[in-house]
Amino acid sequence: MILLRSFAFAAATAAVMTVQSASAQTKWNLPAAYPPDNPHSENLALFAKDVAAATDNKLQITVHSGASLFKAPEIKRAVQTGQAQLGEVLLSLHENEDPMYGVDVIPFLATSYPESMKLWQASKPAIEKKLASQGLMLLFAVPWAPQGIYAKKDLNAVDDMKGLKWRAYNVGTARIGELVGAQVVTVQAAELPQALATGVVNSFVTSAATGYDSKAWESMTHFYDTQAWIPKNVTFVNKAAFDSLDKPTQEALLKAAATAESRGWKMWQDKSGWYLDQLKSHGMKVMPPGDTLQTGLKKVGEQLTADWLKKAGPDGEAVIAAYKK
Repeated sequence: MILLRSFAFAAATAAVMTVQSASAQTKWNLPAAYPPDNPHSENLALFAKDVAAATDNKLQITVHSGASLFKAPEIKRAVQTGQAQLGEVLLSLHENEDPMYGVDVIPFLATSYPESMKLWQASKPAIEKKLASQGLMLLFAVPWAPQGIYAKKDLNAVDDMKGLKWRAYNVGTARIGELVGAQVVTVQAAELPQALATGVVNSFVTSAATGYDSKAWESMTHFYDTQAWIPKNVTFVNKAAFDSLDKPTQEALLKAAATAESRGWKMWQDKSGWYLDQLKSHGMKVMPPGDTLQTGLKKVGEQLTADWLKKAGPDGEAVIAAYKK
């Protein structure tokens, strides 16, 4: 009888410990907008794995790629309101909220990865401050590949873009469409394949990576490697959710974030050329813009830069001055 009681006590103790262990686990959701095999999503998966390992599974993060939990424009708001604890977004998607969110899509301002990193370091404090005012804490930023123009015909000059059905995904790309006389249609990355297949758009500016993800070669014939800008995705956490973690878990999260940032930059630099090769291998004409087209695009870029500086005011001027120093 005593032996049976001992077994029962041990079983009860184990059950209590199991419940306590389960309750000690924190499970977070991280919505993201891009396919699972996109480097951004792959990096997020490794970030979640690093956090789990560093916290002995105390903090578990589930990455929801491909806009499967929230659509791209909804992710930031979902994290602000606590519907998700973390999120990754294309920063310039929210330029309407604050011009600083669009600093990395000013055409021809930062066109190489070293320049893009320098611009990020110059603008990071202002962006962190803005996110903090919205209840968000910046964790890390990762670039895309340089941006180029997709079309179904030869583009020898900006005038050749008039009347095209131009896909926009943020303020800057919509403005480009307006300035060249195109018909602007807002389409996010997850909806781009369908928009291309149905003819809703027949031209757009984005990276070779997004062209690959959306199988642009099925409807596009040309990719002009303008290297107009290098946009960035940022990953942030709901500040209240972060504050609810104990100190060791917070430190583990921040350490994993720093690793994810450096890894993400390397992933994109290593893979950018591969994406261009994929477009070529599927029959697309991949080429730099001709002199006339490049000159016209730079004039558009100058107008967008002036527009941005006017909106951003002294804060924007300070960031650009710091970047150019």
